[in-house]
Amino acid sequence: MSNNGHTHLRQPPVVQRDGPDLHLAAVRAFVTVAEDCSFSEAAARLGLSQQAISKRVARLEADLGVVLFHRLHTGTELTEDGVSFLTHARALIALADQAVAMLRGRRRALRIDVLATWLASIDIVRGFHDAVGEVDLEIVTSRGLTEALPELARGSIDAFLGRATGALGEDIECTPAYLEPLHLLVGRRHPLAGRREVEMSELAGTTIWMPGIARPDTEWAEFYRFLGDEFAIRYDTSGLPLFGHEHLVERVGADGLVTFNGERTRLPWRPDVVQIPVTAPTPAYPWSLLWHGRNPHPALGLLISHISGRYRPYDPQRQWIPTPDRPHFTTVPKD
Repeated sequence: MSNNGHTHLRQPPVVQRDGPDLHLAAVRAFVTVAEDCSFSEAAARLGLSQQAISKRVARLEADLGVVLFHRLHTGTELTEDGVSFLTHARALIALADQAVAMLRGRRRALRIDVLATWLASIDIVRGFHDAVGEVDLEIVTSRGLTEALPELARGSIDAFLGRATGALGEDIECTPAYLEPLHLLVGRRHPLAGRREVEMSELAGTTIWMPGIARPDTEWAEFYRFLGDEFAIRYDTSGLPLFGHEHLVERVGADGLVTFNGERTRLPWRPDVVQIPVTAPTPAYPWSLLWHGRNPHPALGLLISHISGRYRPYDPQRQWIPTPDRPHFTTVPKD
């Protein structure tokens, strides 16, 4: 308040800029032209006209006060200043893309590939949802690891539950999730039907009906090959096409077939079919959680922590898993 009774409004401080404000659209145009060595190809890649690309690069050059490209008849070539600026420009674009992806990730559901909705993987995800109810989930299914890996790299899915085997690729991370015991599924007229459990040694020389491993390139087919080699088990992969799970269970009950079934695999109940635990040792299917190391979804860390905290390590005294899986499943994962 002044002496004459009038109020004086304070003026906001003047912020001194250290340099020009860079426009991301112009920086992105510069990076694209530098990568394609052509204004026309860069325009096509960004879905813009060549004139628009030229204007954006010219604006950037004006803001920076340097020439970034030599314009040649055969295309473009970076100047010395352009070469110096390119690394920083790429970093700016990457940071901006990460920020946008993070904000979009907050608004979209966490996409988890469970392989199939009748497998143990769906119970794992349901347990996570029950424990952390505020996370929106989207469940998707695939044809296995070979399909899921590129989807993880592209960001089409955030996580995959399945068996991790072979080379997973750059930046793909995984943690053990669950060792699912295998059971036998037999008809009530089968000689084993009255047993409370069956030891693996008793299955030597047995033919197990497994139409689900007819595709030899899958990670589950590889698992059963290891199991068969270890315990002298043969497989019959005939019987395709299967017309749903009801058909599979019906065949087991009616035709005297024997098949393996995961303990938590959901199959329709039939009075003429029984499920028997396998022991000494118990073969276990090794489920892992896989994700891309640069995935920005804010709920992904919650999923990883939930699964890691509930995992129980491989017990070689009572369980069997393939030799390549053992190092990954023996140690308790770090948080």
